[in-house]
Order: sequence, then C-alpha cells, then structure tokens
Amino acid sequence: MTSSEDALRGLLSAAAVRERAHEMLELALDGRVEGWRVDLDKLADAAGLTAKVTRENYPSLDIPFHARWRHFVAGAPELPESWPERGRAAFDLAILSVLLDAGAGPGWSYLDQVTEQRFARSEGLAVASQRMIESGLLATDARSLAGLASVDLARGFCVRPDRPLAGLEGRAALLRRLGEQALARPDLFASASAPRPGGLFDVLSARAETGRLPAPAILELLLEALGPIWADRLTIEGVALGDCWRHPVLRRDDASDGLVPLHKLSQWLAYSLIEPLEWSGIEVTDIDGLTGLAEYRNGGLFVDTGVLVPTDAASSSAVHQVSDPFIVAWRAMTVALLDRMAPLVRDRLGVAEADFPLARMLEGGSWAAGRRIAAERRPGGGPPLTIISDGTVF
Repeated sequence: MTSSEDALRGLLSAAAVRERAHEMLELALDGRVEGWRVDLDKLADAAGLTAKVTRENYPSLDIPFHARWRHFVAGAPELPESWPERGRAAFDLAILSVLLDAGAGPGWSYLDQVTEQRFARSEGLAVASQRMIESGLLATDARSLAGLASVDLARGFCVRPDRPLAGLEGRAALLRRLGEQALARPDLFASASAPRPGGLFDVLSARAETGRLPAPAILELLLEALGPIWADRLTIEGVALGDCWRHPVLRRDDASDGLVPLHKLSQWLAYSLIEPLEWSGIEVTDIDGLTGLAEYRNGGLFVDTGVLVPTDAASSSAVHQVSDPFIVAWRAMTVALLDRMAPLVRDRLGVAEADFPLARMLEGGSWAAGRRIAAERRPGGGPPLTIISDGTVF
C-alpha cells in the first residue's frame, strides 16, 4: 500500500471522523470557517433541552442504544429462532432498513395494514421496510437485490403523487448496488451462506476474539464492505471514501488534504448491529469509539438553539448541495458538539459516563430534542437548512 493509499484509508474510521470534526469546530471558534459562527454559551440550552426530553421519554433513564430497532414501533420483527440464521436475518433487516432510512420528506407517510396505524419519517420507513421483507416484496438475497426495480420499492412504500418519497430512485439504486457488491465480495457476504447482507454477521462473529468486539471494528467492516455502493462519492486512488467531502479549511500534507469523513449512515448502521451481536453472545465494547451522527436532527438542534449561527441570513432560505462546504462544516461541527454536550447532559441527569454513553444520549436524547424544536419552529418540522438529498446521506 502506498503512503497516499494509507492516508486515504485512514479516513475510513470513526476516529478520523472525530478528529477532523473537532478540528473543524476549533477552526470555527477561531472564526476561520466561512459561513458559520459558534456560540458555546448556548450549548447549555441545547443540553438542557436534551436532558428534559430524555427525562420525558425515559423517566427511569433505562435508555437503549440509538439504533434502528427503536423505530420498528409497529411490533418487534419476527426473526428465526436458531443461530446463526437469526443473526443473519437481523443483519438483513437492519442493513436494508438503515440504507432506506434517509430523510423521507414532509409529504410522505405509510399506513401499516397490520396495526392500522399511520407512520411518517424514520418510523414510517422502518415499518415499511419491515413489512416489505416480511412479505417477500423486498428479498434479502444478493441476486434479487441486484435486480430490484424502483417500481417495486415505490409499491412497498405506498408512494403516490400526493404522498411522494424523497430520493426514491436513489434508494432503489443503492440497494441494487448493495446486491452487486454482495455478489462481488463472497468473502464478506457469503462466508457461511448464500450472498446476502446478513452474511456480514458471520464475518463479525469470526472477528470477535474471546467473544468481544469493539464497536469501531463494526464500522470499519461496513466501510470496507459497503464503500463501493455509494454513487457520486469520492473515490481517490481506488479508495472509495463514502460519506466523505471536501472543505478547504482542513489542511494536510498528504492525499487526505481537505477531506472531511462523516460516515453518517454507516455509523447509524454500526449502532444498529450492536444488539444482534449481543443477542448472539458477543460483548460489544468501546461503544463510545463511534461518534455522534452528522444528520439534520442533531445538527438542527444546534442551529435552532443558537449554538451554530449562519453568518449570512440568506443561507437559511437557500437550497444547498450535500457537498457544499457550508453543509460539510455544519455536519462536522455537529459531531464535535455532540461530544462537548454529552458531559453537560450527564450532569443534568445525574448519571455517570460509564452508564450513559453517547449512544444513549443520541437515543434519549439529542435526536428527539432536535425533532421537537424543529416542530416548534417550522411547519412540518423540517430541518433549519434546505439540502438536496438523493436519499443516501441523511
């Protein structure tokens, strides 16, 4: 491996996300990040709201990890009884559902025929994906995924002209590329079964030394296994960088110059795979080795509480690309601010760090607080910034 490849592959980790996120925040505090001003005095307000929402959602503070499993609110998914097939099936459901979990848009909702309840946003996407897998409309074998038609996904999500789903084509194409990647990498997706997303369960089980596995190792496998499925993302010297973007303020003297890794969906997926591994008897350690998620609920919390302030008022009404340096900086600073806010939230709740890792604050927590303040400030509860999404980032 060349030194350039080594520098680029170094971006495929949670540690790299955290390092460059905090660097971005420090530069912004020095006034060196164009488009943003940071007011850390307002961080107490964000922490106070997060603690308040956490107490309301979980009065006993018995908080599960932030994971896709919280969104299957229509009832626990049915999984096989026997291991390791149960683990593979849980991975299938989590992986497909998370990859379909980008922002749905304000006009979409899903009527669940089983419970006769209507769900929107992330919960709706979770329940819809669960029902599609249960019915067989969304198959979990790699060959079927590679041939997935957008019209079938639209039918599963009950998309209509008056109920559009943002990024539908992007979601379908993402799952097709997942199927193609699973077929191309049997070493990762078919080590003990036919090629399927759930084949990653067998790889992680084999890597769990003495029954223990650090959470960052889950992310590193996901970034290796899923890197090629992301369309229109940076690939430099053959290294697929995924959710990694350019910002001119972060300087390096190697091939990683100006690059800001965020890996939002991959980290959300890593959190969501912890429980299936633990169900199989594997102890997942170093959960705080993962970072907060660079998405619009957490990021919106900091904008709406005044921690992050756009220096140009027009930015709030403008339409932005995900790749815009203004958005890249916002997402990176969100990761760093979640780290800074966590001790303040713990103090307000009277809990120790060991009992309240970042994954519990996200669930309790910051994501719900971001959703609440958004609903108070904007009709429909959308994010404070308008971003063009292809359904594979947020």
